[in-house]
Amino acid sequence: MPGRAPPCEAQCSLAAWLWVCALGGLCALGTAGSPGTPRPCQAPQQWEGRQVLFLQSSGHNSRALLSYDGPNQRVRVLDEKKALIPCKRLFEYILLYKDGVMFQIEQATKQCSKFPLTTAWDPLDIPDNSTFEDQYSIGGPQEQITVQEWSNRKSARTYETWIGVYTAKDCYPVQETFIQNYSVVLSMRFFDVQLGIKDPSVFTPPSTCHTAQAESMSEDCAW
Repeated sequence: MPGRAPPCEAQCSLAAWLWVCALGGLCALGTAGSPGTPRPCQAPQQWEGRQVLFLQSSGHNSRALLSYDGPNQRVRVLDEKKALIPCKRLFEYILLYKDGVMFQIEQATKQCSKFPLTTAWDPLDIPDNSTFEDQYSIGGPQEQITVQEWSNRKSARTYETWIGVYTAKDCYPVQETFIQNYSVVLSMRFFDVQLGIKDPSVFTPPSTCHTAQAESMSEDCAW
């Protein structure tokens, strides 16, 4: 809901924060477009790809591999190492919305933390009552892709709190942006999307999670 404090900002990394908040309904929806405007397309229900997340409060980008399973309401996020950052721990996150639980797993040691998921599942797609904003091409001559931009803007107000960009042909997610108090607080970009889940076992926590701790693990090294 707009204005609600992010439910896990204090305990999760950027990657996990996004999926709890965005899939938990961070953005309230607007009104449907007028007759004759495009209707929201149906985004893929199962896919894998890569994502870049930006959280305004930290000023940091976070890169991760992503597995998204809409029918089974589960998401797996794997921190991606793109550069040598001294004393930074990398994590894997498994969010199981049907079970109401999220696991945080350190990639190097498999140390595991477990937390309740209290927000309801809200699929990553274009809601039926979204407002159509624009259609345009990304790229340049000989290398273009057509996308559509949607938002939760209402006719009685001049701003929105959510903007989603999806490809016009197959409805692949390109970018989602969340706005509060006229400022972008969270944005995510998707790329290298492939349909389907190559290995469903990625949603199964390792055996170390049988004795998971309740405390979150910091991204910084523990001395």
